[in-house]
Amino acid sequence: MYKFKENQLIMPEDFFLPFGGTLNRENRWVQLAQLIPWQKIEERYASTFKKATAKGTKPFSAHIAVGALILQQRQGITDRETVQQITENPYMQYFLGLEAFQERPLFHHSMMTRFRKRLKAKDINQINEWVLSSEQKQKADEKEDDPQDPKPPSGLPENQEADKETAKEPENHGKLLLDATCTPADIAYPTDVSLLDQARQKLEQIIDALYQPIQKSLKRKPRTYRNKAHKAYLAIAKQRRPGASKRRKAVGRQLRFVSRDLTIIQKLMAKSSLTLLPAAHYRLLLIISELYRQQQWMYDHRKNRIEDRIVSLSQPHVRPIVRGKAKATVEFGAKVAISLVNGDVRMEQLDWDNFNEGLTLKGSVETYLQRYGYYPEAVLADTLYRNRDNLAYCKLHHIRLSGPRLGRRTKDEQIRKMDQEIAQLDFKGRIPVEGKFGEGKRRYGLSRIYTTLRATSETVIALQFLVMNLERRLRVFLSIFYHFTFFQRIQAHFDSIRVA
Repeated sequence: MYKFKENQLIMPEDFFLPFGGTLNRENRWVQLAQLIPWQKIEERYASTFKKATAKGTKPFSAHIAVGALILQQRQGITDRETVQQITENPYMQYFLGLEAFQERPLFHHSMMTRFRKRLKAKDINQINEWVLSSEQKQKADEKEDDPQDPKPPSGLPENQEADKETAKEPENHGKLLLDATCTPADIAYPTDVSLLDQARQKLEQIIDALYQPIQKSLKRKPRTYRNKAHKAYLAIAKQRRPGASKRRKAVGRQLRFVSRDLTIIQKLMAKSSLTLLPAAHYRLLLIISELYRQQQWMYDHRKNRIEDRIVSLSQPHVRPIVRGKAKATVEFGAKVAISLVNGDVRMEQLDWDNFNEGLTLKGSVETYLQRYGYYPEAVLADTLYRNRDNLAYCKLHHIRLSGPRLGRRTKDEQIRKMDQEIAQLDFKGRIPVEGKFGEGKRRYGLSRIYTTLRATSETVIALQFLVMNLERRLRVFLSIFYHFTFFQRIQAHFDSIRVA
């Protein structure tokens, strides 16, 4: 049973080091630990555990679980390497909430998978919202306390002024940047022949497992022609660019081999129960049955598309996402729609099926209203967002949607020139959201998601955006800290000169 823990960070000077000395306050892990709302995370993490009286292994705290996941994504390392670096680095142990340096590993590397299963993508998104809302609240408090920015007097009594403010809708402020991308999964580029060959090999393993307990009651083992099927696959796989007719012929042969194996398994089921199979084999049997149905339908109808097409046996939730990019027209992974406001990135929608990102605009704008209390002044997005519903919605709420005017081009040269300038400014204004995708894919691992389960992959994707926001806040915090320290040193230097 999980016990709620009052999670308060100790001072860096109080962290015990057996080899002497103290932690440096200016270290990035020490500073980053101050930016995360550990207490709120602890409360949400405790709610994910069931209330039970049975005794068992004491679970790790939310500070260790969330901190280890953030640390891993920030460093871009494996589960094993994460545990090793935590064991070697006292600053990382302080970041995880420890009070003293431990020379032994805190946990086994397999616990990282359990942490990812325990913390869903919605939990990580909530942590991200807490981090960003705390910064927004801090900025609002600083603005209210600023004596140089007083509210202009209206000349009305207080009660009339309050009624006027409540009756008047708040003006639109800020810019909302929207875009979507694909986060590729760690799978080989799928082809129909290779998928069917993998399915055939897995079915042969299942046949061996079902035949083993009843081999004495059968006269001989069912023939699967595995050597013949493997040679047929190699004959097409070794060709550099086989034609369409050769590929179709190879797919037809592999389909017949898979169909034969499925028939053998159905006959063995009458004498050997499927309960003898491991859970992984039973899951594979269900996936392969659906894969065979899809491939047979496409082969019979001479089609290359089918709904919910399986492109990986190990990750059947992955779908092909047609992007139309020059580098790769099709990517295989989850599609993510994000919003960007003042450098803060939020994940608006994540789906493994391809979706039209233009349909997410209304939800993103309404979420913007809930966060800030007013609509954005402008929404900067690509042309996929400029459909009739979105244009009418933005016009209703006095929001300017980036892009050219609808209808014929005006003959007024001055208006045309002004439209071109606005379009150019909007194009430049969308650069930060494209830069966020580049930052995530080049530095934080969005270009390749190595987790295999659907839930853990969604958690890792959400963690990437959380880490990017934390890194941005850390850069701002350190720049302010260093500037303050620099001016303090200059002031101390001049004070020493005056005393001398």
